[in-house]
Amino acid sequence: MRFSEVMRGVVRDGEGWSAQFGDDWLQGRSAFGGLQAAMVVRALRQQVPEHLPLRTLQVTFLAPVPAGAVRIHTQLLREGKNTLQWEGRIVADGQTLCLVIAIFGAARESSIHRLPPFESVEVPASSTVFPFIPGLTPEFTQHFSARWLRGDLPYSGGADNSSVVALNLKDEGPVDETQIIAFADFIPPLALSMLRKPTPGSSLTWMLELLTHRRDLPCEGWRVDAQLDAAVDGYTSQGLTLWGPGGVPVALGRQSMVVFG
Repeated sequence: MRFSEVMRGVVRDGEGWSAQFGDDWLQGRSAFGGLQAAMVVRALRQQVPEHLPLRTLQVTFLAPVPAGAVRIHTQLLREGKNTLQWEGRIVADGQTLCLVIAIFGAARESSIHRLPPFESVEVPASSTVFPFIPGLTPEFTQHFSARWLRGDLPYSGGADNSSVVALNLKDEGPVDETQIIAFADFIPPLALSMLRKPTPGSSLTWMLELLTHRRDLPCEGWRVDAQLDAAVDGYTSQGLTLWGPGGVPVALGRQSMVVFG
């Protein structure tokens, strides 16, 4: 199932929401984190007016989300004059597997307008296309095409603490906020690039701040710039900037992960 097909499958079901996805969206034992967060946002968006853009997303990955049917529970936490704060959970057997806090907010008048500057990166002749290898690379990566413009591939024993990755989603466009979430979570833990053999790793928390709310961008021509800021006691911290086609700054993110190696 393409990403957009999974999103269309998020439907109201009694007091909550239901969705379904296959093994092709797994990342190890669990669903791709970007898919988890996007499914919750899809359920929330069906309750939040379209004129209120998604501003920030805070995600905690509590336990693996297996392939198959999932349940989503949502709750309005606070309704202010300009913002709505919602909670969403992926739940199985009474246990919360993924917790999402999403803030939707109306635009406000401000004299301050500042965005990160886009730095052009020349595509090197030796840039590496990330291969999808069944049974070896994460299953969800088959839905993307990615080319490393800077930095090292996972398990290559490199020393670079940053990466620049050109990214496409194999889906229909134009993109919406759920596809932006998927783009922003594609990049693997950069610490894995410094290892020489496959080693488990997983995300603990993830925060995303959306900078634009355009709905006319295609699914091709995206770029992720990521940097590893710290790695201590098996826990890593990295940040990212997501650029849309033409160098449009779309989102900023921070992620805390564990790397078992």
